[in-house]
This record gives sequence, structure tokens and C-alpha cells, in this order.
Amino acid sequence: MGGPIEISGARSLDQANSTLFSRAAPAIFVVIWATGFIVARLVAPHAEPFTFLVARYALSIAALTAIATVLREAWPRTLRGWFDALVAGVLLQGLYLGGVFWSVRHGLGAGVVALIMSLQPVVTAALAGPLLGETVTRRRWVGIGLGLLGVAFVIIPNLNVAGGGLTITVALASMLCITLGTIWQKRTGSPAHLVTGAVIQFIAALIVTLPAAVMLETGFIDNSWQLWAGLIWAVFGMSVGAILILLVLIRRGAVAQVASLFFLVPPVAALMAFALFGETLTAMQIIGAAVAIGGVAIASRA
Repeated sequence: MGGPIEISGARSLDQANSTLFSRAAPAIFVVIWATGFIVARLVAPHAEPFTFLVARYALSIAALTAIATVLREAWPRTLRGWFDALVAGVLLQGLYLGGVFWSVRHGLGAGVVALIMSLQPVVTAALAGPLLGETVTRRRWVGIGLGLLGVAFVIIPNLNVAGGGLTITVALASMLCITLGTIWQKRTGSPAHLVTGAVIQFIAALIVTLPAAVMLETGFIDNSWQLWAGLIWAVFGMSVGAILILLVLIRRGAVAQVASLFFLVPPVAALMAFALFGETLTAMQIIGAAVAIGGVAIASRA
């Protein structure tokens, strides 16, 4: 009788651990996503943005290709499948991350950039009608309006900073890129597996980022611990870790929990930036952040 009892107990423990992970994974994923803005701030004094991203993309391609090989994940079987993944990679990785890192490198706070990026689901909701044929409800329009108003309060104080207008413009452009990339994926679907699709996206990002690094930068990258810590976390914590967590969530049908928590990314990033770098928000920006997050929550759930 000892054998079956031990097996049953082991299964119960495995089920408990699985349930615990399923509940915690969405929050972990959101925190990992928020650290992307912190990495941009951490490495800003130690590497030029496009040069850093070239290194990140190359290492991420190598790591994820190895994982895809071990898991025997399928690759796209058609040119259309590759094309769709490459376009998504240019928008979601190359242009989006390039804009985020460039903006932070040129003086925009990590918390402010995170708040600007929080407009992505709001803008996606606004464009869902003309681009996806979805019905945009009155409640969603209210959320869109609040989101735009809140972010306006966040970025206004930064207009007085030297170069603030340009950095905000680049940040807004990168937010638009991730929005268009999200819509592109919704329209085309994703025939490739998550891991192999990520490899293709990083290849596309490398293709567009490498020329920018060569033409616009000197290749500066130092040997500081901040640089290495940021690079290692960006590759294995974010590119690999976040994708593997998302893979588990998809298989367990828990992806909706991530979407419901995504509006927490900006305040989490802002708190991290305050704790690590002493970044602060003005009273106007805090109010704007609260309004924007509320708008995102309303638009996302409408």
C-alpha cells in the first residue's frame, strides 16, 4: 500500500505546484516585461542603444535556436509564414525596442517611457475598427480617451527637457510600431511555433538594427558589470525566460490572465526606476499615470 500512496502524494504535490505556477506565472511575466525598461536605463551609460540591441538579438537567436532544436519545434513551412514572422519582428522587436532604448539613452526616464508604452492596448483598441473590422464600443472609447489624456499629463513636463520633444516623438513612434505589430499578428495569425517564431522575429530585428548601429553609432560598449548584467538578463531573463513562461501559459490556457495584468507594467516599472535610479514623477505625472492606467484597464476589458 505504500507505493500507491507515495505516487498519489507525488501527483498531488505536482498538481499543487502546477496550480501555484499557473497562478503566479502571469504576474511573473508582467514583472519581467517591466524590467525591459529598467534594462534600457541600466545600460544607457554603458553602451549605445543599437549596438547593445545587436548583441542582444544575436545572443537571443543563438539561445532560442538551441531551445527550439531541443524541443523539436516546427518552423514555418511556407514563405508566407516566414514573411509574416519577419514583418512582426521588424515592428515588435526592431523598431519598438530600438525606439525605447534610444529614448532612454537620450534622457527620457524609464518610468515615463513605460507609461507612454502603456498606450499600446489603447491605440490597438482605437485601430481595431478600421484595421481589424472590430466594433469599438462606447466604453472602449471612454478608456481610449482617458488613456490619451493621462499620458498627455505624463509627457508634458518632459517637453521642457533638452531634446524632450524628440525623445517623446521617438517613444511614441515605437509605441505605434508595437501596436501595428500586434495588429499584424492578429490579422495574419502565427503559423510558426512560439519559440521558432521568436527566433525569426529576432532575426528580422537584427537585420534592421545592425545597419543603424553601423551608420549611426561608434560601436561603444564598455565592460562594466551593469552592461553584462543588463545583457544577460535581457537575453536569458526576457528573451528566453519570458517566452518560455508564455509558452507554458498558452499550453495551460492562462494567457488571458497576463492581458488582465498588463496595465500594471507602467507602475511596476516606475517603482523599479525610483528604487534603482532615483527617478521621480511630478504630481501631474502621477495623476496622469493613474488616469492612463485606468483608461488602459477600461479599454482592455471593454
